[in-house]
Amino acid sequence: MGGMKLTKMSHACVRLEKDGQTLVLDPGAFSEEDAALGADAILVTHEHPDHFSEERLRTALDANPAAEIWTLKSVADKIGTAFPGRVHTVGHGDTFTAAGFDVQVHGELHAVIHPDIPRITNVGYLIDGGRVFHPGDALTVPGNAVETLMLPVMAPWSKISEVIDYVREVKPQRAYDIHDALLTDLARPIYDNQIGALGGAEHLRLAPGESTAL
Repeated sequence: MGGMKLTKMSHACVRLEKDGQTLVLDPGAFSEEDAALGADAILVTHEHPDHFSEERLRTALDANPAAEIWTLKSVADKIGTAFPGRVHTVGHGDTFTAAGFDVQVHGELHAVIHPDIPRITNVGYLIDGGRVFHPGDALTVPGNAVETLMLPVMAPWSKISEVIDYVREVKPQRAYDIHDALLTDLARPIYDNQIGALGGAEHLRLAPGESTAL
């Protein structure tokens, strides 16, 4: 299988490049304004603004008339009418090909923030048979072997023990932090040490804009 390049953007957004095509996941309002620019395909896990920015999606689709979006119904309803035929609604169990990447959809609900807050739909995306898994805002275990887990490391809905146990359950070869915009630099060594020591997988972090080969 050909080489893949992973670029971490701010917060939960990542860019994957393979065979001259670019797949972008979750270019939200916490990510750079051009986070989705240059994308051939975009995947969005759910409707929260740190994962879904209509402005960033419009910028990307206007710049590339061939670019398309795959996402759940709540997001598709908000942007689909502006780009007819280019926004596809997906849900748990679906499979499709986007920009040359094979994608499986896993998961149905956002993690519990508080019992008084209704849960919304959230889907995760397994890329190329498990080379990368991005769960969005949930600790979804895809049931497939995962090489690279995009790990939501810090969120209002999680605590570090849950993050560690999630890595243990997924059993990836490596875990790269995402969902980290709320994590201060002072706290990063604590998370690095505990997840790295207890998670059972190589734990890594990329600065926004930094890339690695997978």
